[in-house]
Order: sequence, then C-alpha cells, then structure tokens
Amino acid sequence: MGQTIVQEISKYIFKFFCLGFSKGEHITRYYMFKHFSESIKKQRDGGAKVLSISGSEKLCRILGYDETSIVDASYPEYNIFSLPFDNESFDAVVSDQVLEHVEGNPQDAINETLRVLKPGGLMVHATCFINPIHGAPSDYWRFTPEALALLSKERTNIVEVNGWGNIFIWLFFAFGVRYEKIPNNRLHPFNWLATFNQKRLPVTTWVVAEKI
Repeated sequence: MGQTIVQEISKYIFKFFCLGFSKGEHITRYYMFKHFSESIKKQRDGGAKVLSISGSEKLCRILGYDETSIVDASYPEYNIFSLPFDNESFDAVVSDQVLEHVEGNPQDAINETLRVLKPGGLMVHATCFINPIHGAPSDYWRFTPEALALLSKERTNIVEVNGWGNIFIWLFFAFGVRYEKIPNNRLHPFNWLATFNQKRLPVTTWVVAEKI
C-alpha cells in the first residue's frame, strides 16, 4: 500500500515538472524511437510493403513507412514461426518488443522473418535485455546486442546493432513513472535521463539488417 501511494504521488510530481512541454515516448522507448527517426529513417518507396509483427506499426511509421503499406501480423492470429506469406513478399519486416515473448527458438523466428523478406529488404527487431518480467502472454528471452548480431548474421548485412539503458531507469521503475511521456526539450532533466546511454546496461536492444 505504501509503495502504491508513493508511486501515485510520484506520477503527479512527474507530470507537474513536465507541464508545458511537448512529449515523446516513455523512457524505455524514447531514445530508441528518436534514434531511429534521426539515423535509420530513410525516404521509402511509396510502393513498399511492410510486415509489422504483433503490433509494431508505430515503429514502422517512425522508420518512415506509410500507414497504407503496413500489413499487421499479430499473435495469436499469426505465428512468427510460420507466417502465412510467400517467400520474399515484403520490403521490410519490423518487430518491437516481440522476440522476448516468442515461445520457441528465437533463431527460427528471425529466420522466418528473413524468409518473407525480399533481397535488399530491411529487417528490424527491437527487444530488451535488462527489463522486468512482463508476460504478453509469456516472457522467455533477453538479448544483448551481440546476441542479436549473432542471430542475424546469416544472409544479411547488419546496418546497426545497438542498445540503450542506464542505471537511473530503475528509479523510474521504482517510482512508477516508467510509462510517463518524456519531454522533448533537451534541457529538461527527464530528457537527459532518457537519452543518457550506458552501453553496458542496455534496457532495450535492437538490430537493423538488410537481407542479402
């Protein structure tokens, strides 16, 4: 009960200090989404066809893909281990916080996304390494950047493998403000906390690769 009260008070304090600022994502996605929009996003062919794995449409849009080009393949109607699409059907395949939940070999999941990807197409998998257990419906895996590179090394040119995190994220967890939106102003202390990166403590990790 005491922790709940502290967390509720913390949320009000957090919101007060963010009044008047435009806001982005919550802290565990803020850096990653900002980085993708600035460094990975490219001008995409209007005819591109993009596969969004289990509700990853927002990341697809941040990567520059048009809403009309996105095909959703969400669990349980779709299974990442046996996607009902022909070989080389998509110009991009994107998953955001999906791989940690797959009930099976993650290598098989990545191989299946590569199967439906056209040569030269972009594969993006964003997942987590240091993160509390969160079932959706279950939580099985954690990935370092090196692990994602290893899983993606066959039939791809890796564009980027990276991660974001810092020790202060645990304060956001403890005080119940993990899902509060971060101000976009670079001078705001919460923005600094959301963009400060200690690479040895990655909370979120990702790989971006082009299929050969």
